[in-house]
Amino acid sequence: MAETERALKELGFTDNEIVVYLTLYRIGRAKAGKLARECAIERTSTYNALKRLQEKGVVASLIEGKTRVYAPGPPQKILTMLEEKQEIAKSIIPHLAALQKYEREKESILKFRGYAGVKTVLNDTLKSCEERSEYLIMGSEGKLSDRMPEFSKIFVARKDKRKLRARILIRETRKAKPKSKYTSVRYVPVDVISPANVSIYKDKVAMILWSEIPEAIIIDNADVAQTFRSYFEFMWKHAKK
Repeated sequence: MAETERALKELGFTDNEIVVYLTLYRIGRAKAGKLARECAIERTSTYNALKRLQEKGVVASLIEGKTRVYAPGPPQKILTMLEEKQEIAKSIIPHLAALQKYEREKESILKFRGYAGVKTVLNDTLKSCEERSEYLIMGSEGKLSDRMPEFSKIFVARKDKRKLRARILIRETRKAKPKSKYTSVRYVPVDVISPANVSIYKDKVAMILWSEIPEAIIIDNADVAQTFRSYFEFMWKHAKK
């Protein structure tokens, strides 16, 4: 159940929406008052959650006798909801791209904050790298798997689907086993500590600082990327297999 709740949260459901939605699946169709009692949520909050769930298209309401009851829609409705959002996003991308091109200069340094920012940076790696190409990683301490386990699996699966190769430098104490056949690992001494995870790909360098609220940066500069790539290759050459 915890995994389902975490997945629904990733999909944009609020805490109250998750409780109400899963309770409907557990008890079947029900009146708002009964739902409020089952969920231990005040009636007004329950109504608000039901309203938003109906707007998402994942909960239906119907009249039985003279009473309004609520019922969960088929689980597949979640996919429909995401497909609709994807179509909306596709429709505005050309307009946003035009604004970026004609109304402001391209930013060479982009800063992000929070877990959504981390996703943006990692997705940029997938988007920027050509199929079967390579990117480099320094300072990996396994934080992505620890802090964002579900997204970590999704990221590796998407990377492998495009056959992207990765070379990773990590500290000897970790002795991590590669999670992908397209990943190679070498080890640097224990005292080589990096507070940030650094990725080098195409003409970009991405840094993720795993503080309490993660922070991430993308530097879009060919010279900077080449500098970091040179550092990486020197360390890779002297690292242990």
